[in-house]
Amino acid sequence: MVPTSGQIGPPSHHCRRGVPRIDGLGPGQIGYAWNASLLYFKGGAAVTSNRFSLLDTATGIGLASLDTTRWGGTVGVGYEYGFAPNWSVGVEYDHLFMGHADNTFVNGISVIDHPLFAGALNHVTEDVDMVTVRFNYRFGGYGYGGPPVAARY
Repeated sequence: MVPTSGQIGPPSHHCRRGVPRIDGLGPGQIGYAWNASLLYFKGGAAVTSNRFSLLDTATGIGLASLDTTRWGGTVGVGYEYGFAPNWSVGVEYDHLFMGHADNTFVNGISVIDHPLFAGALNHVTEDVDMVTVRFNYRFGGYGYGGPPVAARY
């Protein structure tokens, strides 16, 4: 049987679940600011930790699990607007390209020879889409010590 729609084995007996956790982003960004607005684009590296589980749907008992770490790339776009002194609001979209991986569930038994895990070899493609909305408060007024200083000669 070929796994479809997350099912492995006879229908309604087993399912698989994948839970990614974003561990870090290392992007660079470039943008354009005008008045109190900032539009920027970003790109760089991303790393995620993943936990894949094979579950018995009747009991919810975990039959096997797999932990992996993946490195990939990220691209994004964002907009930030300063609406009051020291206050701004921003929205950002990021897409993480985490690539493909062939995963095998192993829990101390031979997956290939065991009829329960027939078809438990998985080709997983992982892409993550993230939207972040944030409110920012900048402490200290203008910079670190007061208003901007103009040089006089």
